[in-house]
Amino acid sequence: MTLEFLFIVLIIATALAFDCTNGMHDAANSISTIVSTRVLSPKQAVIWAAFFNFVAFMIFGTAVAHTIGSGMIDIKTVTPMVIFCGLIGAIGWNMFTWYIGLPTSSSHALIGGYAGAAVAHAGFSAVIPGGWTKTLLFIVLAPLIGLVLGYILKVISSWAAYRRTPGSVGKWSRILQLFSAAAYSLGHGGNDAQKTMGIITGLLFAGGYIATFEIPLWVVLSAHTAIALGTLSGGWRIVRTMGSKITKLKPLDGFCAESASAVSIFTATHLGVPVSTTHVITGAISGVGAANRLTAVRWNVTLNIVWAWLFTIPGAALIGAMFFLFLANS
Repeated sequence: MTLEFLFIVLIIATALAFDCTNGMHDAANSISTIVSTRVLSPKQAVIWAAFFNFVAFMIFGTAVAHTIGSGMIDIKTVTPMVIFCGLIGAIGWNMFTWYIGLPTSSSHALIGGYAGAAVAHAGFSAVIPGGWTKTLLFIVLAPLIGLVLGYILKVISSWAAYRRTPGSVGKWSRILQLFSAAAYSLGHGGNDAQKTMGIITGLLFAGGYIATFEIPLWVVLSAHTAIALGTLSGGWRIVRTMGSKITKLKPLDGFCAESASAVSIFTATHLGVPVSTTHVITGAISGVGAANRLTAVRWNVTLNIVWAWLFTIPGAALIGAMFFLFLANS
């Protein structure tokens, strides 16, 4: 085995490690509502989420993977070192925000780290402006869509529950939340695992191991396995922020928030947009809380999360670029 081949294997392992941190970091999005409403215990919830993270490959295509792998950065300028440093930038940002308990976007950390390393290598000409339009647009749209849908679903469900006994509402809400949490986890796995697929396939293409940018089945299965294992490890620091700090949730609220998020993520995945599942669920939780009453939402917590979103792409890009320049000059 040559050193180049070993380096490729190392980068693939790093990409799957990122996918694992993605699952760990974003596990909170999948399970925070269902844990905080006590429909499932934390252990049961991570198993539930991990299962649907994995089986998502049987439902969704690879449109997001193509966007990440070849639609945002000129694949002709990409080298294995660029991808490696981009992954380090994403993982570094993920671990930093996980440590301080901020639910930032692993998706945006990945594209930020990738872009930072690519620019450090080939300059801004490596960036494909058109490929960034939908992604940057959804940084704004994703939480707004989640918020509006969460608000609407909460209003509709409140009318449906009118004059019913609290016991009856609670029983059916808990059952419905199992389905909504499954749908959200399915969307999370379907969208987020594809981002790593795109990176690994880009690496294989840049290294000359595949002739065309098509996603191999082993890459699909590896990415979904890694994100599922990451989800199983949990993200308890962020669970607390998402499940209780933004607003207090009941089972019916959790159902509305998860359903609103699932619809948004399914739509984005169909369009090939690498949407942030973190952004969507945060907006949805805020929308559900606002439907109860505006003061039910701790808007200062939401504002802190928004600030973290704004810094994610440039923060990860800076780490990726610095790491590339360090290795290039070593």
